[in-house]
Amino acid sequence: MQFTLNGITKTYDGDPELSLLNYLRENEGILSPKDGCSPQAACGACTVELNGKAVLSCVIPMKKVENGSVVTIEGIGEYKQRVFANAFVAKSGVQCGFCIPGFVMQSKVLLDKNPNPTREEVEKAVTPNLCRCTGYKKIIDSILYAAEAIRDLKEIPKPETDGKIGKRHPKYDADKLVLGQSPFVADMKLPGMVYGALKFSDHPRAKVLAIDTGEAEKLNGVIKVLTSKDIPGNRFTGLIVHDWPLMIEPGEETRYVGDVLACVVAETESIAREAVKLIKVDYEVLEPLTDPEEALSESSPKIHPKGNLLSETKVKRGDVEKALQEAAYVSTGTYYTQRVEHGYLEPECSIARPWEDGVEVLSQGQGVYEDQKQICKLLNLPKEKVRVIQVPNGGGFGGKEDMSVQGHAAVAAYILQKPVKILLTRDESIIMHPKRHPMRMKYTLGCDKEGKLTVLKADILGDTGAYASVGMKVLERAAGHATGPYHIPNVDIISKAVYTNNLPCGAMRGFGVNQVTFAVESCIDELCEKGGFDRWQFRYDNALVEGGVTATGQVIHKGSGVRQTLLAVKDIFKNAKYAGIACGIKNTGIGNGMPDEGKVKIEIVSPEKVIVHHGWTEMGQGVSTMAVQFLCEETGIDPDIVEVRVDTSKEAPAGMTTASRATSIIGNSIANAAKNLKEDLKTKSLDELVGKVYEGKWVCDWTTKPGADVDEIITHYSYSYATQVVVLNDDGEIEKVYAAHDAGKIINPSLFEGQIEGSLHMGLGYALTEDLELENGVPKSTRLRKMGILRAKETPDMEVIGIEVPDPHGPYGVKGVGEIGLVPTAAAVANAFYQYDGTRYYRLPIKKRNNHNKNR
Repeated sequence: MQFTLNGITKTYDGDPELSLLNYLRENEGILSPKDGCSPQAACGACTVELNGKAVLSCVIPMKKVENGSVVTIEGIGEYKQRVFANAFVAKSGVQCGFCIPGFVMQSKVLLDKNPNPTREEVEKAVTPNLCRCTGYKKIIDSILYAAEAIRDLKEIPKPETDGKIGKRHPKYDADKLVLGQSPFVADMKLPGMVYGALKFSDHPRAKVLAIDTGEAEKLNGVIKVLTSKDIPGNRFTGLIVHDWPLMIEPGEETRYVGDVLACVVAETESIAREAVKLIKVDYEVLEPLTDPEEALSESSPKIHPKGNLLSETKVKRGDVEKALQEAAYVSTGTYYTQRVEHGYLEPECSIARPWEDGVEVLSQGQGVYEDQKQICKLLNLPKEKVRVIQVPNGGGFGGKEDMSVQGHAAVAAYILQKPVKILLTRDESIIMHPKRHPMRMKYTLGCDKEGKLTVLKADILGDTGAYASVGMKVLERAAGHATGPYHIPNVDIISKAVYTNNLPCGAMRGFGVNQVTFAVESCIDELCEKGGFDRWQFRYDNALVEGGVTATGQVIHKGSGVRQTLLAVKDIFKNAKYAGIACGIKNTGIGNGMPDEGKVKIEIVSPEKVIVHHGWTEMGQGVSTMAVQFLCEETGIDPDIVEVRVDTSKEAPAGMTTASRATSIIGNSIANAAKNLKEDLKTKSLDELVGKVYEGKWVCDWTTKPGADVDEIITHYSYSYATQVVVLNDDGEIEKVYAAHDAGKIINPSLFEGQIEGSLHMGLGYALTEDLELENGVPKSTRLRKMGILRAKETPDMEVIGIEVPDPHGPYGVKGVGEIGLVPTAAAVANAFYQYDGTRYYRLPIKKRNNHNKNR
């Protein structure tokens, strides 16, 4: 059969059922179409043009391409490539970038037919395309900007700044991301590379009696089938508790359906996957333990040797029982939140290869130095024998903190002495990686007759699933934020993380705080109704100010901006017919007695090249751009000559990219490193400094452990604050979301807005549609489309309002913004609905609503 590809005639005589996506990527080496979910046709990252129509290439068999014309980004011409790249860069329509080439191709086809589309027409056209980072608003802005230029055959200038803080400096490598030219791990190939595929458990809880790999090993093209006995070192991994086996061994019980039993390595991925189907496992199937309340029963089977209670955090201040008796008004309710899939567009992938008697690993994880530690243990190697290189990933949101396939790839490469790639399908990704914790929260909140909060009693239970991940920290964070951004003198909080045979739960944007915010803000609205208090004024009067205390008892000395965020939305809230309001607080840094630290190295390679080495993960949030802007602010170096790299061999360590801390720590570290560089630049040129390396470090080691006997409780070194207002129309639908956020200092307004807009999108999905439902520990669906992620046309209008109340420890006053954006969203949505229909919502997502207006 023949067809044209980007104007060139091609002949194909292979499998007629092969997908066009596979053909483009594997046969032609065209990598701009991305594989986010094939063959589910749910994400749109693989969009290409076929015969003048935008199609999802993952479900187009090659037989349908015969005599057709296929166009990818590589074939749209240099002019349109330039226009789209510069439009997306100028309007900040790109974050992680994995999905953007698909949006570009969808837009190209739209503009060919309709050169002057409305905003609504663009939103409709990109319905097949998902983005988890941006909230779509800046993507639509970018497409409309490109449309205007293409219609008039004009150029869009490439945005340029001096790179200093406060400027809308272009996101690092954004132009390459737009055109699909910045490779993700799955785009990479190494000479002699072979492929791995994993055999997962067929049951959430079963004793593995035997694993028969004989038939799989006989399949032509199979190189080796690895099982637990092949792991050279300790087979247990984990970020805090080492309870997660890389592979289950015979005689051991599986703990969830994502447990790995074997790893097949073969000449091709398809052979490896075919061999996995030939592995026979003999099980003794057991009843899974899926209810966290039941898991705490003495009669329940122990999922781990120490029992099913992973952690318990207790906070007690004041006389709670007396305060409850004396409270003028009390709100009591039990609130439930759901399990949520992260939904990053890039599935997990890793490549490992032999390197200096050890291994080199290409990782898309959220902490290469943490990956390095765990791989060293798996291989029983010293850290100098394990090199991990960070490849900027296609979204993380906490879901890539735990290792997924990095360990399997490293073990396979080390044993076989060959480069090995392991890539998860979307179905496997959903089964394997940790999710957002579902929680049950029993809340009792009281205030006096003047409307001052006096007491909170909270019992929080989180289902942490099969393995610890960071579950104890998520439930610790829930306890530490249980009072919201309010001063409450008497508290009694207990927060438990419990093992079950459900999918593991770990880090996800918000990290336990959006769950408790839904509960406390709902209670506040009920108190206002009972006492006749104004909902805005009540929050303002109780907001944390200097001298106020958080849930843990930490006194806020400086930097609270919650009242300023309330003032920013006061008129909007007061003038709305139906509006919900909620405030939020979110820590910056892990704190709780654990150090927050990071190191950077500034290497002068040449007068035209300066490299910043650090340990943080670029996953769309813009930490690489922050590094460039901090360096330019400190030194005046041209941003165009600055490169950013993350590689453990450079020994610039940082912890996990989590807790909204990367910007503040990298900023302080660069400021520290730049002191000597600035001095040298006063008398020398960069040419004279070639070969020099300037090191800098920042450490916060003064936070205190929960329950520690200390003179002053310091749970976190910094907090950020927000108020959000959700306005409904007369039909009870969300019309607009207003988000006032205190960032301390806004380093890059475009990136700040993008982070908040993306968070709002995720928060709205959390409130309304997203729910990863399980049945007996097994997902009811592993289709991305069923995860409930909102599409562009379903996402309401948004307005982000930046507030700057400097933090005493952040560089230039910076606070974290990566997570706070969705902390109050679900609560504001629920409170808005109550104003319309008079129904108090106690469970997320709010799928079934009373659409009757209580005022009608």
